[in-house]
Amino acid sequence: MECLAAMLALNLATSACAEDKVGASAYGPADEVGALNVLTDSTRLAVLQRIASGKIYDLSVESFPGMPGLVHLGMGDPEYHHWMTHTPEGLAIEGLNPGDPQHPIGLYDDAIIMSVHTGTHIDALNHAGYGDQIYNGFKRSEHLGNKGWKVAGADRIPAIITRGVLIDVAGWKKLNVLPPSYEITPSDLEAALAAQGTSLQKGDAVFIRTGRMTLWPDPTTYVPHEPGIAQPGAAWLIEHGAVTMGADTIAFERLPIKGKAVHSFVFAERGVTIMENVWLEDLASDRCYEFVLFAAPIKLRGATGAPIRPFALPIKITSK
Repeated sequence: MECLAAMLALNLATSACAEDKVGASAYGPADEVGALNVLTDSTRLAVLQRIASGKIYDLSVESFPGMPGLVHLGMGDPEYHHWMTHTPEGLAIEGLNPGDPQHPIGLYDDAIIMSVHTGTHIDALNHAGYGDQIYNGFKRSEHLGNKGWKVAGADRIPAIITRGVLIDVAGWKKLNVLPPSYEITPSDLEAALAAQGTSLQKGDAVFIRTGRMTLWPDPTTYVPHEPGIAQPGAAWLIEHGAVTMGADTIAFERLPIKGKAVHSFVFAERGVTIMENVWLEDLASDRCYEFVLFAAPIKLRGATGAPIRPFALPIKITSK
């Protein structure tokens, strides 16, 4: 009876996942970049020429022990750890100071341990897939070693210089923060953009403000049951031009997940990267809804994600 129940559950799972298929890249079977292929020398030059001022918005958060992280989702990932490995006193006692004994170096070194999905970071296309495959049909059985993926890792993500768009959903609803587990629908996105007088274009980096950063850095309120988009909202953004997306939340999508996971959909099917834990409060305060985005991850070979420090500069608004 138990075997029969297990077989039935397996059949149901197979049926439910029949439509979950990885996408094939329009840029060929060797492509590991996905939607970011849209960004070229000419598109970068065009957007750089639209910078309106030298004011810089830093869209990243600080990393520090005790900060919110995947550990607070109960996923077994390491907390952020930071400690000193060398101090002048310690080196003197150990007799390890590399300087001239007559001129010892006041040397300070440190180290960190962290998940690659800590703080403000970008998820690579190898972060989620379906079955044995990730985006563009790369198979886990062929490309995943004990030291990471051989394809589609954070090291493959190019520097991102493009037009950025903030969709302040919390601001549009006149809320400090959206309710727990609130699903941001395509209608919400459309209405918030209309209220801002903003529209999306092909090649945009789109950032959604839920207001969750007003709860940062308390992990007990920032992490659980976060609001965010579900698969329909992600599809709407991509159809309207987004080539990368981000939010002021730890997982970008609504938690708990219901239906098709946004992560699997955008990575495996559409080849679109995601940025998480993005600081959007200053942009929202200044109602800077359009900007030039500069962002580049650390080149961690084969990693499923990497720390990133995005910057935004105000853009010259063209007539619509």
